[in-house]
Amino acid sequence: MKPEHRGKGYGLQIWNAAIRNLEGRVIGLDGVDDQQENYRKSGFSLAYNNLRYEGIGDGISKTDAAIVPLSSLAFEEINNYDAPFFPADRAHFLQSWIRQPHSSALGILRDGKLSGYGVIRACGNGFKIGPLMADTEEEAERLFAVLKTQVPNGTPFFLDITAINPAAIELAERHGMTVSFETTRMYLGQHPVFPTERLFGVTSFELG
Repeated sequence: MKPEHRGKGYGLQIWNAAIRNLEGRVIGLDGVDDQQENYRKSGFSLAYNNLRYEGIGDGISKTDAAIVPLSSLAFEEINNYDAPFFPADRAHFLQSWIRQPHSSALGILRDGKLSGYGVIRACGNGFKIGPLMADTEEEAERLFAVLKTQVPNGTPFFLDITAINPAAIELAERHGMTVSFETTRMYLGQHPVFPTERLFGVTSFELG
C-alpha cells in the first residue's frame, strides 16, 4: 500500500480477496523474512530461501561453440526442457519471456540436444540473469560466462538463486558476486518438487 493508505486495513482486504480467489490451488510467494509469521497465520509454510546476488560487469567478451541463440531451436524443445522447473504449464509465458526486448536468450547443446538455457535482460538497474538452468554445474558456468558478456564494464548485474542449491551459490561467488537481498519462498498447500540441483537462477522472484 502507498504510505498514506497504510494502517487502514486495505492491504489485508486485498490479501483475503486474493486467497479466496485462489482457493483450492497451491499458492506460492516470495516474502521478506520479517513477514514470515504473518504468512504462517494464513497457512503458508517455508520451503527455502532465495538469495539475490549482485556483481559488476567486466566487459570481457567470451564465446562458446556449444552455446546458441534459443531462437535457433524449436520452441517445443525449449518448453520441454523448462517444464520440470515449474509446477504448471507456462508455455505462453515462456514464449514471451525468451523473446522480450533488450534481452538475450541462449541455450547450450550437448550431442545436439539442449542441456541448459539462460536469459539475460536489461532491468531498471543494470541487467538480470534468469532463468539459468543446466544439467551440470560446468554447463551452467559456461552459459553464465557467455550471458554476462552482455553486461557493459562497470554495470551491475544480478542473479536470483535458491539457497538450497550450493552449486549455484558457489558459481555466483566464484564470479565475485555478493548477496544484496533475500526472500523466503513459502507455499500454501503441497510444496512443488522440482530439480533444484539443475536450477542455477530463478526466472524472477514471485514468478519462480
